[in-house]
Amino acid sequence: MDISPFTRVRVAFLRLLSSAVLIWFTTLSTAQAHEVIPAIADMRAVDGELRFEIRANIESFIAGVNLSETEDINESDRAEIYDNLRALPAAELAAQFEAFWPQMAQGITLTADGTPLVPIFGSVAVEPVGNVEVVRFSVFEFSATLPEGAETVQMGWAPEFGVLVLRQMDVPLPYDGYLAGGALSDQISLAGGGQTTWWVTFANYIPVGFDHIVPKGLDHILFVLGLFFLAARFRPLLLQVSLFTLAHTITLAAAALGYTDFVDDFTQGAFGIAFIDIVEPLIALSIAYVAIENIFTKGISPWRPFVIFIFGLLHGLGFASVLAEFGLPEETFVAALIGFNVGVEVGQLAVIAAMFFFVWQALRIDRGANEIGRGLALYGFLAVIGVVLIVFDSAQVPAVLASPLLILDTPALLFAVTFVAMAVLCSISIVLRDRIDAYRLFVAVPASVVIAAIGLYWFIARSYGTLTGI
Repeated sequence: MDISPFTRVRVAFLRLLSSAVLIWFTTLSTAQAHEVIPAIADMRAVDGELRFEIRANIESFIAGVNLSETEDINESDRAEIYDNLRALPAAELAAQFEAFWPQMAQGITLTADGTPLVPIFGSVAVEPVGNVEVVRFSVFEFSATLPEGAETVQMGWAPEFGVLVLRQMDVPLPYDGYLAGGALSDQISLAGGGQTTWWVTFANYIPVGFDHIVPKGLDHILFVLGLFFLAARFRPLLLQVSLFTLAHTITLAAAALGYTDFVDDFTQGAFGIAFIDIVEPLIALSIAYVAIENIFTKGISPWRPFVIFIFGLLHGLGFASVLAEFGLPEETFVAALIGFNVGVEVGQLAVIAAMFFFVWQALRIDRGANEIGRGLALYGFLAVIGVVLIVFDSAQVPAVLASPLLILDTPALLFAVTFVAMAVLCSISIVLRDRIDAYRLFVAVPASVVIAAIGLYWFIARSYGTLTGI
């Protein structure tokens, strides 16, 4: 029985995929990214005092991690100290924070009508130790005495403490600010009335949504690329992205409005597991599914739109869990929600545009353009750029070579390696342009194999973490 060249290639790639999954399963690690999460501060003026209640990841403060210079605490040179603190019992971590408070207080800027105020420590409540690979939140309180007759206050803290979401409480039209990079708040009226406008809130939350995709949302990036590599043509890509966008917008809005709380209550009661801990493995599985289907099909199957819509609903719940960390402002809730979603969409489109820019020359040649020399020169140049980027991040290379899975926690190196790999694959498709579907065989399918393998690894790792609590 004759076997077609395409079938041979497909079988070879499936063997490669199964081998990769087996290797990753046997080297399964619970190492996961410690994503940098903003602190949320609720501010009240009570009986001549300005009181703050702040929900934050205090281990990062004590460890001395500069949160303005990293997106992932694993990449910090203080990561080991952070991990040790993360494993401390609640009482011991609370004691460490109290000892650290004088140093932190020096980084807090607090004024009333321009007069500096002195922050006074109140208390700290620390969550018990759980999954040490998941961010643990604590709540600490401090206060400052207000001068008699004070009308306005201003607050901020040092950039190394990261983003601060500042919310004024118990007044009409309260102030709500997103303070990044050591920024100070506006002058806030203690009587209220300093509410951020709808348009300003909308604009402030666009970069929050974008940032969750690029650079933080590797899982969402891989899902979008899985849609892209099915067929790099406008109509099928538009259909898939539109369905995905519609679906995740629905669940993002529903979750942010509290309409999905009953689901979390059910899973907690029935299984003792938070709903988001179920969603995360399913998101990983969605990545693997779309990539595996790319290997077997050249176009949109009858069921793919429905599957993408269902997976989009899951991704929306994932977005909602991130948005919940920011504590949406009540008065301009809709503006913040829409702004975040717009940022997510812009991030997705940026990913697609970047990948299309990278492969367009290989696509043109595959479709008959006589630009072989130009294409090889372009991808040779891009490969050199990728190698240079790897050299710039060479300090991470030995650790990644010793444990390849670490590359998933080093975004800069992962980007550089991807840069080189895509340039090589596109060059191969140009050299073998006379093969039918050269771009698909030598670019889209290998890329889908890698995406599928990562998705399956994440599914196994996240499921293992959920079931064991590790």
